Amino acid sequence: MPQDSPRELLAQITLSDDEPVSKSQLKREMHALQALGEAIIAMTPGERARFPLSDDMLAAVEETSRIRSHEGRRRHMQYVGKVMRREDLEAIKAVYDELEKETLRRDHAFHRLESWRDRLLDEGDEALEAFIDDYPDVDRQTLRQLIRNAQRERERDKPPASARKLFKLIRDTAGM
Repeated sequence: MPQDSPRELLAQITLSDDEPVSKSQLKREMHALQALGEAIIAMTPGERARFPLSDDMLAAVEETSRIRSHEGRRRHMQYVGKVMRREDLEAIKAVYDELEKETLRRDHAFHRLESWRDRLLDEGDEALEAFIDDYPDVDRQTLRQLIRNAQRERERDKPPASARKLFKLIRDTAGM
């Protein structure tokens, strides 16, 4: 069975009880709820704590870590799917959307920092002045030294230890 993202799993589940649903659709929803439960179980405890989960679901999540046998885990995941039917799926979707937005923001910020590092190594003094204009509190001497060392490492095809240190300095300066 291909791994769907929680967003795709939530899209498979019909949230309205107005229209009749086929047996096949019910089965797809059951599998989607089970997979959504597995995705929630796989999250870090901090992420999981943000979801509005019932006590039954929290107990099922906790129980999962104690199950070792394959067949026992399979049956337990069916139980998790059954418990997920009683959860507030709209609230779970809202929390998941917020987590997804935070991840996107973090990824964009990370890419901006990487582009600063690349600019500092490729463009030299021009990029250095632009970086100092944006972040005047940066330790300029350390920044220049790391840029020189990273450029030397790149020329000599050595491991990018100074480039990593440069990235760490940029990240710390940007407050991330």
